[in-house]
Amino acid sequence: MRIFIALEIPPLMQDELAGMVRPLRASMPGRFIPRENWHVTLAFLGDAPEATLPDVEDALDEAAKGIGRVTLAPDRLGKFGRSADASFWLGLADDLCLTALATRLREELREREIDFDDRPFLPHITLARRARIPKGELPPLPFPVPAQATRVAVFKSTLSREGASYEEIYGIDLEPAH
Repeated sequence: MRIFIALEIPPLMQDELAGMVRPLRASMPGRFIPRENWHVTLAFLGDAPEATLPDVEDALDEAAKGIGRVTLAPDRLGKFGRSADASFWLGLADDLCLTALATRLREELREREIDFDDRPFLPHITLARRARIPKGELPPLPFPVPAQATRVAVFKSTLSREGASYEEIYGIDLEPAH
């Protein structure tokens, strides 16, 4: 089972992101990610045995204790890969709670000897894959206003010709800050 742990994007931010992405579709060929698949990956576990799920859920529960809701504040655009075949993303500003949640989650996974992609955490929302990013500057884009992520979940990812589909298999609501 292919799984990852991620913050869900709040609906209002999804609406604003959809407005930001709309003009990009005309100027940048690529496979744009459907809004229902937008998320902020905290840890990518890849192919994991189903037997590890209880430990993954426990790791998430422990990591999220006392964290509260996480501010998602878009601040830049970026890419992974070559401009002719890139993953195009919207970066998020450093937020103490966001970084703490990702760090604690990774520590909890390590403690339980659960494998995950250990690349440095770079908070972002992937907007397109296999994108051909035009040379020079992109047009100015209205970034969504910062929003509070209220839910973090373990997702199952199923790949097909049409792209990936995600199914939440375990999630928790983040508490408001006191």
